[in-house]
Amino acid sequence: MFEIRFHGRGGQGTVLAVKILADAVLRQGERICLAIPEFGVERRGAPVTAYARISDKPILIRTRIYEPDALVVLDPTLYSSDILNGLKPGGSVLTNAEPEELSALAAKYPRFKFVGVPALRIARELKLGSASSPVVNTAMCGAAAALFRLCGMEPLLECVREAVPGKADANCEAARRAFDAAREAQNALA
Repeated sequence: MFEIRFHGRGGQGTVLAVKILADAVLRQGERICLAIPEFGVERRGAPVTAYARISDKPILIRTRIYEPDALVVLDPTLYSSDILNGLKPGGSVLTNAEPEELSALAAKYPRFKFVGVPALRIARELKLGSASSPVVNTAMCGAAAALFRLCGMEPLLECVREAVPGKADANCEAARRAFDAAREAQNALA
């Protein structure tokens, strides 16, 4: 079983990102995926956590993920909190970061593998969300799908279109750009 914990802020679409990915994995038809949102008194800007479990076998565990194989971090300001707690040694962290930000994170936390995609820049270029509060979830979905080999581009784009029909083309383009960026980053690490 592969377990991912997602960290974002209210208004960034963290819970929707997990749902899109789970739907895309299921649509691919090769594995089972369970999306687990965590709800509380979230408000715009407050930290939000969601989870995904991916397996070849039925998933019976329905709890939070305390020791994930990987993290997806939609908002890099969350590193000042304890979001890396429980990440398995050598675990991967997919983060919304430009290259210069990524090297600082990798130096600060050498026990983990960091891969960054410029989701914030992509969201701003495609006018997803507002200028002051860009929505990076579909970009991070694309990057996670590629980096963790969760699903192909077609099932992902189908699920993005269904989840955000109002700005489907821009969100699909965000997912596509981040998918490609994650693949490039992954190839550079190999």
